Amino acid sequence: MNEKSFVREVAQFVDYDERRAEAVIFAVFQELRDRLTPDEAAKVAAQLPASLKMLWVSFDRPDRQVRRLHEPQFLGEVGRMAAIDNEIETERAVVAVFGALQDALGSVTGTTGAAGHVMGQLPADLKRLWLAAAQQK
Repeated sequence: MNEKSFVREVAQFVDYDERRAEAVIFAVFQELRDRLTPDEAAKVAAQLPASLKMLWVSFDRPDRQVRRLHEPQFLGEVGRMAAIDNEIETERAVVAVFGALQDALGSVTGTTGAAGHVMGQLPADLKRLWLAAAQQK
């Protein structure tokens, strides 16, 4: 999957223009990456096309600690970063990015390969959104 198709997939799912979709992708990438161990985040980055990889690794630090956010805080941070003031819309945007990321990682179900490793590091409430993304495809 290339960057254009990734952005289009997200944009179509949430009915945003591509520029708005890119802002949402950036916000979700930042929060999800920080929720993963640095090693797992690096494995995800290695599977992304160059331009998406740049969004994924932006502002990352090798010495960062895992941010143990749960769904309410995760959605709140994404909403704040992406300027979405509606929790339902934020959740829909997160599901869209999760689904596109699962596609980029080569997992139809979100439970295999690198996508399965990502899911394994999420708390139950974020796993629910991760799995909802696979069902929305």
